[in-house]
Amino acid sequence: MSHRAHLFSLKIGYAFSIACLKEGYSFKKFSQDLLAGLTVGIIAIPLSMALAIASGVAPQYGLYTAIIGGFIIALTGGSRYSVSGPTAAFVVLLYPIAEKYGLAGLLMATVMSGCILIAMACLKLGKLIQYIPESVTLGFTAGIGIVIATLQIKDFFGLSIDAMPEHYWDKIYTLIQTIPSAHWPSMTVAIVTLAIMLIWPKFKTPIPAHLPAIIVGSLLALYLNSMGMDIATIGSRFHYYLADGSLANGIPALPPEFKLPWLQDGANGHALGFSWNMIQELLPSAFAIAMLGAIESLLCAVVLDGMTGKRHSANSELLGQGIGNIIAPFFGGIPATAAIARSAANVKAGGQTPIAAMIHAIVVLLGLVALAGVLSYLPMPAMAALLLIVAWNMSEAHKAIELIKTAPRGDILVFFTCFSLTVLFDMVIAISLGIILAALLFMKETAEMTKLVDIKDNKRYVADDLGDDVAVFRINGPLFFAAADNIFSEIAMKTVHKKMIILSFDNVSLLDAGGLSALHNLLNIVNIITAN
Repeated sequence: MSHRAHLFSLKIGYAFSIACLKEGYSFKKFSQDLLAGLTVGIIAIPLSMALAIASGVAPQYGLYTAIIGGFIIALTGGSRYSVSGPTAAFVVLLYPIAEKYGLAGLLMATVMSGCILIAMACLKLGKLIQYIPESVTLGFTAGIGIVIATLQIKDFFGLSIDAMPEHYWDKIYTLIQTIPSAHWPSMTVAIVTLAIMLIWPKFKTPIPAHLPAIIVGSLLALYLNSMGMDIATIGSRFHYYLADGSLANGIPALPPEFKLPWLQDGANGHALGFSWNMIQELLPSAFAIAMLGAIESLLCAVVLDGMTGKRHSANSELLGQGIGNIIAPFFGGIPATAAIARSAANVKAGGQTPIAAMIHAIVVLLGLVALAGVLSYLPMPAMAALLLIVAWNMSEAHKAIELIKTAPRGDILVFFTCFSLTVLFDMVIAISLGIILAALLFMKETAEMTKLVDIKDNKRYVADDLGDDVAVFRINGPLFFAAADNIFSEIAMKTVHKKMIILSFDNVSLLDAGGLSALHNLLNIVNIITAN
């Protein structure tokens, strides 16, 4: 069992204690962690801001998430290479919450999701990630990519839309109606930014594509704005209050400050308040955030294990994610989970221990304090272009196409069910129905594997001639509730005039309560026939 200990272990700071304490920490490891942390931190600054905006809140809250959540989860979690912060997967869930309840509701739901994650860790549910089919995960991630891309069209084209409708088809209708109001300077900035992000990887440099793309897009927007083109920027779109009560543009050049989540602004601009009714309203959203956070974090850890040959502790990672998501909202942090792209960049940059992710959080903090004024010049069309690339990567289109081409029809049905429900309705519904549908299809296919074989004339099993009044059958496969009725009905049909039935169960791999019940029903039928 030692080789599977990582599946069942539960310890705060599992990855940190293994990588830094048990294995020892050296200056060489620190230098590698420092370089990786600097690299990922620089990557995380614009991404965290963009994802916060896509989630319906001001950009600084994405930075707070990367700072507080990223540091605490790295310290307390179970994956040594994971880098946590705001991720694209959450956007579909968070945007409606922010629209309805404001920042306060989103932060309260985050705290509640952290409590659920800790409960999942204590129940040692981390290993259950392996039971979620790939068709389900690909379906909802592809759907998330479509929704994120749709939400970026407004800023990409500079459309004049005050607020997006709630339902997807209404969003599409609104976008089509406002296409004539497209702002060509905004489109120019967005297209240039997008083009650089697509072309830059061909140069095979260690610098991630979105950094030069954002810089060029920002300089172009600055020039066009100087000519009176009125391109929206973070400074023009977002505002905050100074200590004297005056209004300032952009984001505050201050570290995260402690504040009770329910005292933050609600959708109406006033403190939301704490009440049992509010907890009840937010509970379904909190559960959805926890489930998605668990899935993405553990999938990320599995990917990193494959890249490095190391083992994560699934339950310890859930525990760390829970702790981080409970603490971060008290400092303005929205839901955090392990980010696959940033975590992979951490490995490629040479990260060795969770200290690399902790350094990444410190780099984001320094960037916030030192560069807040500069970050205010980031143009919204460039951020939309960045998120379009994020949406494309999130969709994993190549995997989805491969699944459609090669997978059985059942998996394809599950994929399209999850995909369409994520886009049109809700990701919670999509994942729930997808898993249920996948389970039903799996049970159907498994039940069809159970076969009844007549072995009366097989000398390997029956050496003597038993006569015409005796039937001998062998049951091959799992004899569970979905298969048992069919098997025993078939036996009953084939043995109507038999005086004796011999059944071989040596190849039955599973016999559940449904199988036993069906067997008893067969015995009752046989007894009734015999009595008559």
